[in-house]
Amino acid sequence: MPVYRLSQKLLFPSPHLASHEGLLAVGGDLSINRLLLAYRLGIFPWYSEGEPILWWSPDPRLVLYPDELKTSRSLNKVIKRRAFKVTIDRAFEEVISECARVRLETQEGTWIVDEMVSAYCRLHTAGFAHSVEAWREGRLAGGLYGVSLGKCFFGESMFTRVTNASKVALVALVNHLKALRFDLIDCQIATTHLKRFGAREISRARYLKELNEALIAPTLRGSWALISHH
Repeated sequence: MPVYRLSQKLLFPSPHLASHEGLLAVGGDLSINRLLLAYRLGIFPWYSEGEPILWWSPDPRLVLYPDELKTSRSLNKVIKRRAFKVTIDRAFEEVISECARVRLETQEGTWIVDEMVSAYCRLHTAGFAHSVEAWREGRLAGGLYGVSLGKCFFGESMFTRVTNASKVALVALVNHLKALRFDLIDCQIATTHLKRFGAREISRARYLKELNEALIAPTLRGSWALISHH
């Protein structure tokens, strides 16, 4: 499968042309307009330090429908106990930086290179990227971030410093999106962790169809306030 080299033009090849692994294109930039176009087409950037920008559209695709969220009894107890204070869009830069830091500390390696951090902070300032934070005793204990367009939320990464912190943040996000009648959460690539929460794999063709339907709705741009569920 050929991998397409992007030019300065704001264009992407059809996601259906991606390789078996999901790699579609190389190059381009991480400007707000290019990132938003990529997400609208079901494409996302993912690459490591020292590599050119790589763009992906995997098949199958992992998605979580807000109504299908599954939580364990032990996690429900933690949530009920209010062990963490959950906020939204309160510390975006801190959350994305921690996502990168935790991965480096555990030697997992990270695609959240400095260039990515800057790009998503710009998306956040422009009102398209959001973070959910879980705090304990005034300190950031865990969180996640992603991009929102129409009625789709594209999850990017999560981190935890305290057991269950990122799980609590995820549940708060899903409940928030459910209240806003979001259609789907894009989880990109399958992980056992997310499957436990009810995420499942669907074909790229189905994902793109559902994404197009979700994008008909207007985007809730700007800083969000958490819709709480008590």
